[in-house]
Amino acid sequence: MNIQEKSVVSIHYKLTDDKGEVIDQSQDQPLAYIHGVGALIPGLEKELLGKGAGDKLQVSVTPEEGYGPHMPQLIQKLPRDTFQGVDKIEVGMEFQASNENGETMVVRVEEVADDEITINGNHPLAGMTLNFDVEVVEVREASAEELEHGHVHGEGGHHHH
Repeated sequence: MNIQEKSVVSIHYKLTDDKGEVIDQSQDQPLAYIHGVGALIPGLEKELLGKGAGDKLQVSVTPEEGYGPHMPQLIQKLPRDTFQGVDKIEVGMEFQASNENGETMVVRVEEVADDEITINGNHPLAGMTLNFDVEVVEVREASAEELEHGHVHGEGGHHHH
């Protein structure tokens, strides 16, 4: 069968940036996901629709169809005392914060100075063109339980973006 909404799809993939550096790739197990529930970025799902097992494709995804543009306003300097109760703040730590609309977002610590901390709410891949090398390994129908939970049950339990 070919990939359609609610198919369970297993793919091997390699993600590189414009310099050809590998950012992420599937390991021994292919990545299994349910198509059409937002498990993958839109630009990649769009290209996979209709493909079948054994198909290989190369997809270049713009930031708009990937993790969004890089937004300077998501980078903020905060006084250190904003982080009450955190003993040691290090670059790369992630915190959950709420934005004006009350949505939860993850912010990453970019820089630590004596009295102020720079945080960045951009996704690490925001603003980047993402180049995917994809091989479709398997396509099958999702079980009712998988659809209810929105993710695939099976061997590898770890989640990917």
